[in-house]
Amino acid sequence: MDNGYLVLETGEVFPGSLIGSKRDAIGEVVFNTSMTGYQEIMSDPSYAGQIIVFCYPLIGNYGINPQDFEAENIYAKGVIMGEACYLPNHYSSEVAAPDLLSKLGISGLSNVDTREIVKTIRKRGSVKGFITDSIKDFPDVIVPENWVELVSTPKIKNYPGAGPHIVLLDYGYKKSILEALLHANCQVTVVPYNTSLEEVEALQPDGVLLSNGPGNPEVLKNHLPKIKKIAEQFPTLGICLGHQLLAMAFGARTEKLLFGHRGGNHPVKDLATGKVYITSQNHSYNVKEDSINLEVFSITYKNINDGTVEGLHLKNFPALSVQFHPEAHPGPQDTNYIFEKFLTLIHEKTGVMSYAI
Repeated sequence: MDNGYLVLETGEVFPGSLIGSKRDAIGEVVFNTSMTGYQEIMSDPSYAGQIIVFCYPLIGNYGINPQDFEAENIYAKGVIMGEACYLPNHYSSEVAAPDLLSKLGISGLSNVDTREIVKTIRKRGSVKGFITDSIKDFPDVIVPENWVELVSTPKIKNYPGAGPHIVLLDYGYKKSILEALLHANCQVTVVPYNTSLEEVEALQPDGVLLSNGPGNPEVLKNHLPKIKKIAEQFPTLGICLGHQLLAMAFGARTEKLLFGHRGGNHPVKDLATGKVYITSQNHSYNVKEDSINLEVFSITYKNINDGTVEGLHLKNFPALSVQFHPEAHPGPQDTNYIFEKFLTLIHEKTGVMSYAI
């Protein structure tokens, strides 16, 4: 294997072995603590522009299969792992993980001290990194601001169902969100993120879902008036980035966390019942609690570890949002019932009900 390096903009250098495309790659370095689900993580569009560091030491042992992709492409800039498995063992595996990276032109490193990288990120915060074949000065590269534009569907896609009609505003949605709606027998129309209010209204949805997606929600501030009107007209569910956008549309603000929440073991407390759920998460930003107008929103969930806001419910409109991922994939499905709550809001407003999830 060829020698490779992760060079951080703060000066630290981590040696390893190049895998994947072996081209130089630059991106924000983030870490994920999940023990399984590397295929779903790598193909999650929310990682667009980022370099993923896997905390689990061995990646690729069960290979890559056709079913577990969360998108049709990998939008991450790079992948870093302790050990890469080239000989996976699973009946559904069709290709080894490092070979998939090569095929899709994604750069990566293995044989890296990922524990030390994570310790550095936890201390420094999420910083830009550079995967390269030699130690060199950090490049001066202009990074795109609007990653959503890269990952959002360019055209409308329709999926049939006999239940309520959901318009899914695509900021970089995971396939598992679509599958959760289809499993509930919903008719789903996936639309580009920049679809106008008038175009959404013309589709006559029973409800609207604001999806997850990459990047800073402030980049999409021009879309907030549209999102506010959507939530005032249609039952609405926001997930991850969609949660942040819904909050901002009604006056709240967001801030960047030091190193984000990424993994499948994040405890979240339901403030109404006191029950704690283990959730799947992937985000850099959160809604600032002191910016939330409590005459407009009820805070429904909080993170046990750091107390950040994990869920909101509009008091005067049938709209709710969660920072975590109720569809999981990868991770526990404790909060899959969020989709049921969304469908209940639709039923209460329109009388249209689907089969239970």
